[in-house]
Amino acid sequence: MKIRTSLMALALVMGLASASQAADLVRKVDSFDLVADQSGSMMMKMEGTKMTKAAGAKQVLTSIVEALPDLGYKGSAHTVAPAAGVTAYGDFDRAAMKSGIAGLKTEGEIFGKMTPMGDGLHVLAAGYANMARPTAVVLASDGANNEGLDPVAEVVSIYQAQPGLCFHVVSFADTKEGQAVLDQIAGLKDCSVSVKGSDLLADQKALNQFVADVFYGEGVEDALVLHGVNFAFNSYALDAKAQGVLDEAAAALKDKKVNITLEGWTDSIGTDAYNKKLSQNRANAVKAYLVEQGVPASTINAVGMGKSFKFDNATEEGRYLNRRVEFIFN
Repeated sequence: MKIRTSLMALALVMGLASASQAADLVRKVDSFDLVADQSGSMMMKMEGTKMTKAAGAKQVLTSIVEALPDLGYKGSAHTVAPAAGVTAYGDFDRAAMKSGIAGLKTEGEIFGKMTPMGDGLHVLAAGYANMARPTAVVLASDGANNEGLDPVAEVVSIYQAQPGLCFHVVSFADTKEGQAVLDQIAGLKDCSVSVKGSDLLADQKALNQFVADVFYGEGVEDALVLHGVNFAFNSYALDAKAQGVLDEAAAALKDKKVNITLEGWTDSIGTDAYNKKLSQNRANAVKAYLVEQGVPASTINAVGMGKSFKFDNATEEGRYLNRRVEFIFN
């Protein structure tokens, strides 16, 4: 049986479950930030063209926004070197995003201007804490950094503090040193996608592939949320309501030849390390219960995702909804 059919059938059989609609395109991330390097070196011409690197980055980011399918993302746009807001974080609005990017500089002072890219990333990091996870940060830069904090070290720090975030690189580097910085950033995590800006400018297919690699895939909408399988604060115990929902899930699953990933989540209260462990315990608890009800253990992968920002952590209801386990059909 196809996975898509299994997902929708499971939702119908259970009644208490809500499934995202089956669709041809499925988002890989829930939020994103487009970051344009506006340093002096970016105001230099790209090799073999009359276009500045900043103009190339502006065109690529605009094309990314145009190619991005509207799959319910939240997004923002910023500049780095210097760090500044371009489009405020919120529900993806193509026109607003393009309008913000349209204001990016493409000409400016080149000589005598310092490039504090690491400092800029440090400033932007605070805003990433409340973005819905998973989060993609697309950095369009030439990798130049001649003042302030080490940009690679800043990305390492962001990764350590904020699980569920991934940097992707659009390189406009024209020096070995700049490319090395970008390569190091892209090499920090397997999730990172790194491309040359010139390739995206020259080939629409390459740009479309980059957008697909970062933002979406094909198949079933990623998660089946079982309403009622939520947890008390600081707990991974399954109450009677959760067990009843999982009984129905197990009855629908044990005869289906599908593999499942269980993603455990927490609200935002507490440290990242503690919540990572707690979310793993929640996923493990659901897996153990399903196995007890006859679902083969070999078909279930339990993963702790840590803190969730899918729902509003400022409210009691939102925190409760964030303390959940989602089903991902592989």
